[in-house]
Amino acid sequence: MTHVRGSLIVIGGHEDKQGDRVILREVAGRAGPGGKLVVATVASSEPEIYWEEYQRVFRALGVRHVHHLDVRSRAEALADRTVRVLEGATAVFFTGGDQLRIASELGNTPVYDRLCAIYEVGGTIAGTSAGASMMCETMLVRGEEERSARLGAALVMAPGLGFVKNAIIDQHFAQRGRIGRLLGAVAHNPRVLGIGIDENTAAIFERAHLTVLGENAVYVVDGSMATYSNIAEEEEDRALALFGVRLHVLSQGSRFELASREPVASAGAM
Repeated sequence: MTHVRGSLIVIGGHEDKQGDRVILREVAGRAGPGGKLVVATVASSEPEIYWEEYQRVFRALGVRHVHHLDVRSRAEALADRTVRVLEGATAVFFTGGDQLRIASELGNTPVYDRLCAIYEVGGTIAGTSAGASMMCETMLVRGEEERSARLGAALVMAPGLGFVKNAIIDQHFAQRGRIGRLLGAVAHNPRVLGIGIDENTAAIFERAHLTVLGENAVYVVDGSMATYSNIAEEEEDRALALFGVRLHVLSQGSRFELASREPVASAGAM
């Protein structure tokens, strides 16, 4: 029997909700007109506002069955009635907010198990902003922006939900000047890829590659061939040095092969 996995639509935040809505249209298409799309507002402290906005958008895009996963405590994530919201779901969309809320409230719960089952049988898990960061095994929670990475700087990482393996994802990337902190995260363990996703841009993971959709860029930092880093030196408040790192900048239609760590240009650019 062939093992089936679905797709992950990982969005850098501030996706277009009023114009062509290219990214949200892709999420709606993956759910299917007769499918069930669940909007998860777990990350937000204002879940009703997010729910009303995304419900309106997805219904306008032709999804008839849109439901709300409203989890405000870990106890709720353990309740049978909460898990039932996900029954029959073909796609689940996580809104923005705080990624620690998602991981701390859903990790190792029946809700998390059901999300994994949806993905394993071919469903789509999507997320924007905080809903993008939580996709990784290790998620970037916070760190300094708009400056070079520095030794001893506060870079907070935590376990995520683990749908994306061997990578760390950062969002609102170019718009908030986050290249320094992503390089710092990769320097901690160059085995993992660093993936920075701009606003109104998505990285779609399926099978063994990611494809870019949207207005801006996805940045892939590959430190696997790095020859030197001063990340473990004791001196603090000194800029990070990292030699031999590779940086790929991908735009709409570009593909990145995750196993070989090689980019592929879009068909229109070849």
